[in-house]
Amino acid sequence: MNSLLSIGVLPVVLTLSCFLLGQKLQKKLGSALINPIIIAVILVLLFLKCTGISPAAYQADLRVLSWLLTPATICLALPMYEQFQLLKKHLGAIAAGVAAGTAASLAVVFGFALVFSFSADLTVSLLPKSITTAIGVVLSEMAGGMPGVTTAVIIFTGIFGNILGPVFCRIFRITDPVAQGVAYGTAAHVIGTAKASELSPLTGAVSSLSLVVAGLLTSLILPLVTGLL
Repeated sequence: MNSLLSIGVLPVVLTLSCFLLGQKLQKKLGSALINPIIIAVILVLLFLKCTGISPAAYQADLRVLSWLLTPATICLALPMYEQFQLLKKHLGAIAAGVAAGTAASLAVVFGFALVFSFSADLTVSLLPKSITTAIGVVLSEMAGGMPGVTTAVIIFTGIFGNILGPVFCRIFRITDPVAQGVAYGTAAHVIGTAKASELSPLTGAVSSLSLVVAGLLTSLILPLVTGLL
């Protein structure tokens, strides 16, 4: 096992296998609560606990998958290209929705930080919770946050949006594909966009555009917010 770990075979194979198992369980049980990412995280944590393998060593050997994170995010431009004319038509509404969603996300975290007296580094770590990991972790590190906390909260936010997004859309009667796409992309980044893409090509394209714009806006606003801490 140590030899497999040393060349990075075991972590990659185990992580992908756990994720695929989670996908099969979700399809078989038909429940959004059975999220493949949650299943993979639980199984990997159990494996590390039982074997005594260091999480740091395990994560280090997953660098191959980490390298794919940015290219995978860039590939989201494909549905945007396919739906370019429709996106252009609704560009104003998308921009307004993303701006409002980004401001609300940062304001909520900042408000909680003031009410519960969060430390500055914890607050900085939580602020990028709704943008993709590829951008959020970098912003957190630059502002003095904790990358591990940022990664965890971004993943949790994405899973939360993926699972409960359809529920909130039903409650608030959000049926327009553009509005749904803005909500998923702005609030739940890539993981939310995966759910948006299941709804319709237009919803997925809007979500892809929204997560990119939300990342850019957060990059501009975050330094101003952290300056208030």
